[in-house]
Amino acid sequence: SWMIAHQQRRAFILLGVAVTALLVLGSTAEAVSIACDPSDNSSSMLKARSRFIPAFVTHALRPALARLPTWATNSCKNPPPLASKALPAPARAILRGGGPLLSSAPKMSMSSTAAVANPLMVQDHFPRYSEVKAEHVVPGIKAIIAEGDAALAALEADLEKKAFVMSTAELLPLLEKMTDHLGRSWGIVSHLKAVKDTEEMRTAVEEMQPAVVDHGLRISQSSAIYKAIKAISESAEMSKLPAAQKRIVEGELRDAQLSGVGLEGDKKARFNEIQQTLAKLSTEYSNNILDSTKAYSIKITDKAQVDGLPASALGLAAQTAVSKGDKDATAEAGPWVLTLDMPSYLPVQQHAKDRALREKMYEAYLTRASDKSPPNEKDGRSLDNTPLMNQILAMKKEKAELLGMKNHAEVSTAKKMATTESALKLMADLREKSFAAAQGEKNDLQKFAEGLAFTGDIKPWDAAFYAERQREALYSFSDEDLRPYFSLPKVLEGLFSLINRLFEVEVVPAGVSAPVWDEGVQFWQINRDGKPAAYFYLDPYSRPAEKRGGAWMDECAGRSRVMAPPGADVRLPVAHMVCNQSPPVGDKPSLMTFREVETLFHEMGHALQHMLTTEQEGLVAGIRGVDWGAGEEP
Repeated sequence: SWMIAHQQRRAFILLGVAVTALLVLGSTAEAVSIACDPSDNSSSMLKARSRFIPAFVTHALRPALARLPTWATNSCKNPPPLASKALPAPARAILRGGGPLLSSAPKMSMSSTAAVANPLMVQDHFPRYSEVKAEHVVPGIKAIIAEGDAALAALEADLEKKAFVMSTAELLPLLEKMTDHLGRSWGIVSHLKAVKDTEEMRTAVEEMQPAVVDHGLRISQSSAIYKAIKAISESAEMSKLPAAQKRIVEGELRDAQLSGVGLEGDKKARFNEIQQTLAKLSTEYSNNILDSTKAYSIKITDKAQVDGLPASALGLAAQTAVSKGDKDATAEAGPWVLTLDMPSYLPVQQHAKDRALREKMYEAYLTRASDKSPPNEKDGRSLDNTPLMNQILAMKKEKAELLGMKNHAEVSTAKKMATTESALKLMADLREKSFAAAQGEKNDLQKFAEGLAFTGDIKPWDAAFYAERQREALYSFSDEDLRPYFSLPKVLEGLFSLINRLFEVEVVPAGVSAPVWDEGVQFWQINRDGKPAAYFYLDPYSRPAEKRGGAWMDECAGRSRVMAPPGADVRLPVAHMVCNQSPPVGDKPSLMTFREVETLFHEMGHALQHMLTTEQEGLVAGIRGVDWGAGEEP
């Protein structure tokens, strides 16, 4: 937390760089653009898909490793990282949500009437988000899994007849088609659970998650598919393959091995049991974080307690009070309701003069889903993630040992650019080179605070407050001074203008309609040479009652030649961009902090990698098949 002063000085420098860059481009100061710090791992559910598990299983196996982000380091945290990726890439293409009607798709196992009644069964390019309800999940996913099982059985039988010899031109399209429907549909469900969480949706996901994981394991551990891919890798064809197909084959071999394809008997049974348990624990972990965040709020009626809070924070606190029943609440007179949602929490740490209030909210934020969290109000269940973390760590270690590796770090880095050794060396080098500077900045902040009559040692709940005062004294500005320049419409105008100039494309309101999950969601289209090239949803605002915290980019539909709709050469990519920035207050637009602007630009960078790809091999197009480090490094 002592790095806050350094980060805020850095923000000032970056602001100057950004303004200078936009002046060169001829943009206005209101359209300031800046790429988010590459060290911020907030991005993307990301790269999710470039690993060992089909996408529908990565959603199901979301691990319990969501860190407790500190207010001093990041207001843009990850969705929980994806868990132990155990399955092959073909299935990875699966659950992204969205996809066209395909003449080559398997016939539905439900009647056409049932398919129309269940929006998860309809394979439109743009998911029917506004129509999907919790009651659609169980029957829809069961039917789609049955289709996938039948397709898998047919493929395995065909491979056995052919002695596991099949060309990439025949095998790869079959794998992609086989997994696409479940991939999209379970992706719709997982996305809605992240952005529109309800008890009914949770129950439906918990009921179907074991079946989804089990189906994914059957694909990832298919010895017939593995033998066929291995035969390709050892054939003369391999050296003649295009680079994209060669990447697919190499990735499939690696992913299958890490998914346990070589395990047999009791070891295989235990591996699969671990995968199922990790899925259950991961979902529970994520739910506990959201529930403990939602459960906490402070209602303040004494204006002295909110002294120092800027007008934007007071307006949001009053608006929150209105939503909780205080219909006459105003920014000027209160009452004010403060929450652990970042747009509410961070201004308290930066600006509230009441030290006791800062300490109380800091401790509440840092101890979410811990042994200090009260039981869930609805059902009395514990929200403490401590035992879950211990179980997850133990199971990941056991899983690594089953795969013949020393620890989970080796499993994780097996599909990343870094090795375990290089990652540890980098952390040690960073500490050695930065610790003295950080200590010096801490001492400077202590002296500055003492100059304002502060006594005692600076605590974590003091650091952000005095760092803001220090910045005001040194540079005569604060985060609040920047907000008027960063209204969301103006930021988007500047962002899109920059994209247009850099990539010779045009970002415009979508020329087609698409159902959305919330009235605040925007739908945009990217044109290249005057024709649609991609689409994306932007869900910008915080909704603490139903939406997971953090910011991420995810794939809704990937670019793919194989999955092209009738009459088209390729399926166009579709992305989700999800943020949790300050919502509009009253009739004013969202006025963003500099950090929120950074976060938006960061996630757009990932989305552009997905949307502007020209690769047509669906299994490695966009963010698929890209090592995590390669995605974050730019």
